[in-house]
Amino acid sequence: MSYRIDKDSLGEVKVPSDAYYGPFAARAKEMYKVTGQRAHINLIRAFVMIKRSAALANKELKALDAKKADAIVKACDEILAGKLLDQFVVEAINSGAGTAFNMNSNEVIANRALEILGKKKGEYEIVSPNDHVNMSQSSNDTFPTAMHVAILLNMEEADRSLSVLINSLKKKAKEFEDAIKIGRTHLMDAIPVTLGAEFEEYAYSLARAQKRMREAMDGLREVGLGGTAVGTGANTPKGYRELAIKHLSEVSKLKLKPSDNMFYSLQSKFDVANASSALRNVAIELTKMANDIRLMACGPVAGLAEVLIPAVHAGSSIMPGKVNPSLAECLNMVCFNVIGNDVSVAMAAQAGQFELNVMLPGMLKSMLDSTDMLKNFLPVFAENMIDGIKANREKLESYIEKSPVLVTLLNPYIGYLKAAEIYKEALKTNKSIRELVLEKKLMTKADLDKALSKESILGAG
Repeated sequence: MSYRIDKDSLGEVKVPSDAYYGPFAARAKEMYKVTGQRAHINLIRAFVMIKRSAALANKELKALDAKKADAIVKACDEILAGKLLDQFVVEAINSGAGTAFNMNSNEVIANRALEILGKKKGEYEIVSPNDHVNMSQSSNDTFPTAMHVAILLNMEEADRSLSVLINSLKKKAKEFEDAIKIGRTHLMDAIPVTLGAEFEEYAYSLARAQKRMREAMDGLREVGLGGTAVGTGANTPKGYRELAIKHLSEVSKLKLKPSDNMFYSLQSKFDVANASSALRNVAIELTKMANDIRLMACGPVAGLAEVLIPAVHAGSSIMPGKVNPSLAECLNMVCFNVIGNDVSVAMAAQAGQFELNVMLPGMLKSMLDSTDMLKNFLPVFAENMIDGIKANREKLESYIEKSPVLVTLLNPYIGYLKAAEIYKEALKTNKSIRELVLEKKLMTKADLDKALSKESILGAG
């Protein structure tokens, strides 16, 4: 491999000749061997969009030479089109405040801009990663801004995936609206409900969680770009902040706006922590639903077997014909990871000191991991689990007929204490409520049929 010698403020560094990254990234590549994972594509996109927007703003304000600005913008457009992505070599978790990744971005863009201008990589006196690509910026304002952009891009996809699942649940609620089943409280038999009502509740709870998630996304639309090192906006031309954010809003297609308080945007990570907690709450609702489905499907002989789930693959390597709720189990694991990531975000959010929170790369990785899992898996779960679930109507009806809890519906006719006696006797003798009430002549057949009718069972609901 051939090398070139690049220079930065620490001195000379050997960099592969064909590399577009420079000395800072070359050093960081060796220092931050943490996860084995490169930065997320949406973080790369977010940073490149910021550099593009900054170059345009600086050009319009006559702070940056037009030819250099145009070369920087063209380099950014190429990267946004999918080129040079392998040159972003700094890992997902890197230096405090993400300085290493910011400089990796600056160097790749600078070296490509140099080529566009007909120059050689490393001729930083012509296009400098610091003086030109990073003009009017600091890692301290670009990384928090890139965080918001990257998280928003991912959350928008997660939001669409959640909508797919909610729609599937609504369709199942309609399909099962007449499937009466035993309700359960404390895992014990309770007043009957419909299978449709249960699926409708899953859809409703997730829709409420989705609403909170969208509200949290709105908080991320305020960005601190232009605050530079500590929020003062030092080294930026007048009008830069508004102009740069306008360009960033346009290229990202996100409705971004300047923060009302730049110091807040660099110090506090409330908006990221709030978005993380919204994801956690979605995960809590999802895992409760997954647990219910696993319980309803358990069997087919020695369990509840209230629903029949689609087979997505063989359930066992040794037991032929076994069908497991594998996708629901996978959803559980996704949710546990999302909840764990929220703890990481919370710890990082409180760990800032004075004018800067430096735990940003770790926070961002957690957020992007959570949204990746949700956006990727929820449509799979909707299509291959929810859409294929069938009600085991024969089993549901048999539970209704045999359940002593139906005696609750007779309270207005025979009273609580007499109903309790009938309940206990039904369990002891294995006779149905209907049999015992008629046998003891506690009600007429007509009154009993009315009390235990479908309309009475479902009540006002």
